[in-house]
Amino acid sequence: MSRVLLWAPLGSIALLVAIFAIALLAPAPEASDPLKDEPLPALPLQDFAGPYPGFEPEDIEGPYLLNVWASWCPPCRVEHPFLMQLDAEGKPIYGIVYKDDPVDAIGFLDELGNPFTALMADPEGRAGLELGLTGAPETFLVDEAGVVRARWRGALSEPVWIRHFEDEWQAALARAAAAG
Repeated sequence: MSRVLLWAPLGSIALLVAIFAIALLAPAPEASDPLKDEPLPALPLQDFAGPYPGFEPEDIEGPYLLNVWASWCPPCRVEHPFLMQLDAEGKPIYGIVYKDDPVDAIGFLDELGNPFTALMADPEGRAGLELGLTGAPETFLVDEAGVVRARWRGALSEPVWIRHFEDEWQAALARAAAAG
C-alpha cells in the first residue's frame, strides 16, 4: 500500500506530461481562411521601383500565384529556390514587396534571381491588411476568375506545394482551359 502511495503522484505527473506532449505535438487543425473561395480583394498597391514590370491583379488572366515577400524576411530567403523552380516550370508568380526598402529588395533579387512575372510594392502594409497577412512570406493561389483557392502562411516548399496547392492548381488550370 505504501508503494502505491509513493508512486501515485509520480504516475499522475507522468500521465499529465504525456497528455500535454500529445496535445502540443499533434498537428493543429487547419483554420478556415476567410479569403478561401472568395474573390481576391482590391489591393492598394504601389509601383515597385526598378526594372520590373508592374501588374493589376484584376488584369491577370489564368491561374497564378501571388507571393508576399521582403528582403528582410529569413523565410523568404528559404522559400526563394522553390519559387525559382516554380517559375522554371512555367507557373506565373506575381510578387508583392511587403514593407521593404526597394534598394534592398532589388539587391535580394539580383543576388538570388527573379522568379516573379511582375512586382508591386506594399510599403505601408495596407494591401497586407486587405489580405489578412500575419507576416511574410505568404502565398495565394488565385484562379482564372480571380478567386483565392489556396493560401500558405510561411515559406513555400515542395511538400507544402504538393499538400496544399497542387490539386487546386490542376483544378484551376482545367477550369481555365474549359473556359478558354
